[in-house]
Amino acid sequence: MEAMAGGAARDDDGKWLVASCMPRISSSNSAVKRGQSGAADRIELRFLSDPANLAAVREAIEKLALAGGLDATSTGEVGLSVNEALANVMRHAYGGASDKPIDVAAWWQDDTLTVTIRDWGSGINPEAQPEKRHNPLKPGGLGLICIRKLMDEMTFAPQPDGMLLTMKRQKRN
Repeated sequence: MEAMAGGAARDDDGKWLVASCMPRISSSNSAVKRGQSGAADRIELRFLSDPANLAAVREAIEKLALAGGLDATSTGEVGLSVNEALANVMRHAYGGASDKPIDVAAWWQDDTLTVTIRDWGSGINPEAQPEKRHNPLKPGGLGLICIRKLMDEMTFAPQPDGMLLTMKRQKRN
């Protein structure tokens, strides 16, 4: 294993593993892939559904967004969308259990940042549910509203054993 600055290391297969910035996220299941310039162009994370992991995952996605050329406002919007989507997985797909797996991948293709979130939870498609009217006096209920507003695309793909969410955000010139 080749060690690098900043807590990253390359395993025997050449995958970048991130340890220091990912508390409670297994470094053996986290990879950062770098393009020719040395900047990250794809990350893959596997972690447990513990809310303590939200900040580290959001930070990793935001770093990738900035490295790919999103401005600070757009990067914050992507980070918030990822945070809300993960909170929904933890709350709804896993019913609050903090020991269930979640996979997140993010990559740049041309001028589009794609983020996927895979869970093995209830498999209920929120897009197929009747829309609930938001009550501003009750906490919660803003996750999907935020994601729809802040991301260019949001697609739920039911899996035989869970759900795959794909979100996309394009650079704005």
